[in-house]
Amino acid sequence: MTNFRIEPLRKNNWGKLLELFGEKGAGANCWCMHFRLHKSAHEEGKINDGNKSALKKLVWEGKPTGLIGFYDDVPVAWCALSPREDFARLQRSRVHKPIDDKKVWSIPCTFVSKEFRKHGISVELLKGAVEYAKQEGIKILEAYPTIPTQDKLPDGFLWIGHYKSFEKAGFEIVDRTSKHRPMVRYYV
Repeated sequence: MTNFRIEPLRKNNWGKLLELFGEKGAGANCWCMHFRLHKSAHEEGKINDGNKSALKKLVWEGKPTGLIGFYDDVPVAWCALSPREDFARLQRSRVHKPIDDKKVWSIPCTFVSKEFRKHGISVELLKGAVEYAKQEGIKILEAYPTIPTQDKLPDGFLWIGHYKSFEKAGFEIVDRTSKHRPMVRYYV
């Protein structure tokens, strides 16, 4: 897909993320803060743009938050991407505990705008994340996608990513503690 490119989220493209996420913050006012915050803080942040403000604060502080995917110049996709320790819920996860002491960057969630779903955009986004990792000296990417138990899942259940997309992008299963939510890695 030659017209697809990615950019890390920064101050200068914040407006593009707003365009992609819309008023609901990609769904239920999450603003991709689900994994970054403890449950009560995340739920509280759904009111009065708290999660949106929290994400914006991270961006304005220059912290890594994720990548925006563009088709031509239209924002069509997003993946959270930060060091694993930036995600509070991963720190406490019983299912997705660290499997070693290696420094990894996690991709805990993805989002593709509705009109661009089922066109291979998520695979391109993940390949873009791999290229970004190479440029930035990141050695290991890790994610926790779903292996669906039925043929068709509502889109709302795929925000963690679909395993097949990760597989097509070159990620491999490294832990099967959860049968339907494996841990996958890409060793750059």
